Amino acid sequence: MNKRRVVSGLVIGAILGVVCIVGATIRTNGDLLNGYLFAFWYNRLLMGLVIGLFPAWPMKKALLRGAVIGLLVSFAFYSATNYQDLMGFLVGLGYGMIIEYSLYKVEGKE
Repeated sequence: MNKRRVVSGLVIGAILGVVCIVGATIRTNGDLLNGYLFAFWYNRLLMGLVIGLFPAWPMKKALLRGAVIGLLVSFAFYSATNYQDLMGFLVGLGYGMIIEYSLYKVEGKE
């Protein structure tokens, strides 16, 4: 396990969680409960952790893996909210890819 990769994944996930909160708030005109927003943020944090636990791969494979993991982790939140936020679920695909790409750059791969 690469500790730097895990910590970087957590940081990137936490940042994307804030972006997610802002996006969800804008999409719903700010009518979301704090617990819902925290769960959204925490889901992205966990996505960063899970992706960070995997070893580095070549870029194309890593992006595919990020998309799959992003959807799997996002599905946990989506299903727990009674399938109410399809956009939040689908964005998980992109966020997983962003996390993988960011980790690729942090590790200095070119």
